[in-house]
Amino acid sequence: GVDAIAVSFLWGFANPIHEQRVKALVKEIAPQVYACTGGDIAPGPGEYERTSTTVINAYAGRVVRDYVTNLGSLLKDNGYAGSLLVMQGYGGLLPDHEAAERAVGMLECGPVAGVIGSKMLGGIMGDRNIIAADMGGTTFKVGVIQDGQLEYAREPLVDRFHYSVPKIEVVSIGAGGGSIIHLEPGTNIPLVGPDSAGAFPGPVCYDQGGTAPTLTDVLLLIGYIDPTRFLRGTMQLNVDAARRVFQDKIADPLGMSLREAAMGIFRVATNQTTDLIHKITVEQGLDPRDFVLHAFGGSCPMLASTFAAELNVKRVIVPYTASVNCAFGLASADVVHEYSGIETLAVPAEAKRVNDIFSSLIEKAQAALASEGFLPDRIQLDWSIGLRYSLQVHEIITPVHGTKPLTPAGLNQVVTDFEALYEGRYGKGSAYRDAGIEMTQFRLTARGIISKPEFTPARLVGSDASAARITRREIFIASENRFGPADVYDFDRLHPGNEVPGPAVIHTPITTIIVQSGQSARMDQYRNMVIGIL
Repeated sequence: GVDAIAVSFLWGFANPIHEQRVKALVKEIAPQVYACTGGDIAPGPGEYERTSTTVINAYAGRVVRDYVTNLGSLLKDNGYAGSLLVMQGYGGLLPDHEAAERAVGMLECGPVAGVIGSKMLGGIMGDRNIIAADMGGTTFKVGVIQDGQLEYAREPLVDRFHYSVPKIEVVSIGAGGGSIIHLEPGTNIPLVGPDSAGAFPGPVCYDQGGTAPTLTDVLLLIGYIDPTRFLRGTMQLNVDAARRVFQDKIADPLGMSLREAAMGIFRVATNQTTDLIHKITVEQGLDPRDFVLHAFGGSCPMLASTFAAELNVKRVIVPYTASVNCAFGLASADVVHEYSGIETLAVPAEAKRVNDIFSSLIEKAQAALASEGFLPDRIQLDWSIGLRYSLQVHEIITPVHGTKPLTPAGLNQVVTDFEALYEGRYGKGSAYRDAGIEMTQFRLTARGIISKPEFTPARLVGSDASAARITRREIFIASENRFGPADVYDFDRLHPGNEVPGPAVIHTPITTIIVQSGQSARMDQYRNMVIGIL
């Protein structure tokens, strides 16, 4: 009855020969069993993290391998002759055969693709500091791009288990459009999520049998969603059903009117999103005022103008690709292979020894990318080194800038950069070179550069958006904590350069954008909506 076997020996990262022998024996005895080794999946020190990573990979490996293999066969049978590439949690693509053996690398790859999409869009718009916020049906996810660089997770977790493969930092909570609203037993405190109604039966207003009120039902009750324009009018929403269930299960138990309760739940949801962004910015020493906020996913553009104001973010950008921003990120990503060498070297170290370690990694990387059809001018090799102070457990991965191979001066600059990163993370004055520094990990990120989508900016016209105004209705104006009239606009009738003053609702084919009172939204030359937060 065994489906998979994970092999992880104490020193397998230093000498994998015994792990490989056990894997070979498994294949001889039970060829149908999925087997993987720690030396292949997570070749680094730390027996718990390496073993945990290998076990997670084994749990998911067979399912992923079968799925990817079947998908590849299906595509080939239907005439597709191109490559099948699979997104990884570190922000790059892998060929299907390699991804199938490294299932753990796919953890959270969807949300990471959204951050990659924001990085691409930021490059086009000239923004290097971005908070990428994604809210769909089940979760709210946030990633940060600082000075044009993606932040890697220090200790990635799935459920409560650590794993030790590179992954872009994305934090999340169970708060999305389909998140169920309930009252905490004993306290009657209203909570949004983490349980979700899913796509089916979905929110009560979908009229598919849902009986629990969700955030989408609340957004309908406060006027943000138009029941007749949902999905361009192809799906009619049942407002009366949403009103009855919300009144019975939330408003009445709280002793509030339906409107008061709905307003309160909206505040709970925006507070949860604000708290999460605080954790990934303020608690990491970053000031949200220095960032623009990208709001994507089907639900986020309805809340972003409110929580962005609470964060003092000056600009919110709702991408033209809003609810498919992760797919945009996939189309913007490169093929990326990660290689690492494990060796502990005290600083100062010989530059030649460091270069020799990277040389062996470069040889593997160039061979892999060449076999995938990348010419030398389409290959980019990025070096980074894990450094830590002596007797510390965790290192900081420090990018290697400047010329390569490294000179003694270049290696000293890496150490200086490490101390700057250390103080940025732990506070000014926390770096202390006299404690001794050691290098523990040498990482090579090998990119096969894929041609990116090209964008032609449209001509900007005047600011007058009156031709796109279709009606006027009452909504919850969060900035004034009251209900009031708001103009409603059809996104498809807006033109680049048009400005929409708040309070306003903009209905797009894939999401709804709310502009609060005192704010103004402008369509840029790429049809993104840029909301100025006062």
